[in-house]
Amino acid sequence: MKVLVAVKRVVDYNVKVRVKSDQSGVDIANVKMSMNPFDEIGVEEAVRLREKGVATEVIAVSCGLQACQETLRTAMAIGADRAILVETDVELQPLAVAKLLKAVCDREQPQLVILGKQAIDDDANQTGQMLAALGNMAQATFASKVDIADGRAKVTREVDGGLETLSIALPAVVTTDLRLNEPRYVTLPNIMKAKKKQLDVLKPADLGVDPAPRLRTLKVSEPPGRKAGVKVADVKALVDKLKNEAKVI
Repeated sequence: MKVLVAVKRVVDYNVKVRVKSDQSGVDIANVKMSMNPFDEIGVEEAVRLREKGVATEVIAVSCGLQACQETLRTAMAIGADRAILVETDVELQPLAVAKLLKAVCDREQPQLVILGKQAIDDDANQTGQMLAALGNMAQATFASKVDIADGRAKVTREVDGGLETLSIALPAVVTTDLRLNEPRYVTLPNIMKAKKKQLDVLKPADLGVDPAPRLRTLKVSEPPGRKAGVKVADVKALVDKLKNEAKVI
C-alpha cells in the first residue's frame, strides 16, 4: 500500500508572529520556519504504518517555494521514502493546494492520503476535505487512531461529544489530530540519509493546474490588547460591571 503525506512549511510554532506595517500580511522575513505540527504527526503515522508492514512506500508532498525542500528533507529524515515538491511562488490557497494534491494523487495512485487537520498559519481546515471531494475519496477528519485492514481504514475521530469511529473504504483521505501520535526525534544519521533520498520537483503546469488565488486579503491586523483586570467588592458589583461595562449580560 502506498501512502502519500502532505506537509506544509509554516512559521515555527514557538515564534511570535508580527503583522507587516502595511497590514498586507504576516512578516516572515528572517523568521524560523518549520513543518506544520499536524503534518509532522501525519508523517509519523505513515512511517508507523510502513514499519507495521501495512504500507510499502511513504511519499511526502509539499507545495510552495523552493525552500519547502527543507521541510521535505525533514519528512524523509522522519522516515518518508521519497518526496515531491510542486514548486511555485504563487500564493497558495486551500483549493489550489487540493487541486495540486489531487493531480499528484492521479500520478502516484496512493491508497491512503494523510494530511494535518489544519495548518497553524491560516487555520483553514479545508484542504483535506476539498481533496476528498475532488478525488471522490472517502474521508475521516480529526483522527486520533487509524487502523488499516482488509482494504478499509478504521478511524477513531474526535468530535464535540467525544469519540466517533468510522470504517471507510480505501483509497481515502485522513486528517490528523494532536492525539494520534507523538512524532519521533529526528536523529543526525537520518538527516544525513535524507539528503540522499529522491526528491522530484514539479511545476503546477506539469500537473495541469492553475494555482492562481481566488481570494484577496484586504487587511491583516493584530487582535486588540487585553485590559488589566480589576477586583470587585462583591457579586453585585461584578454583575454591574458585566452588564454596564463589558455588556456581556
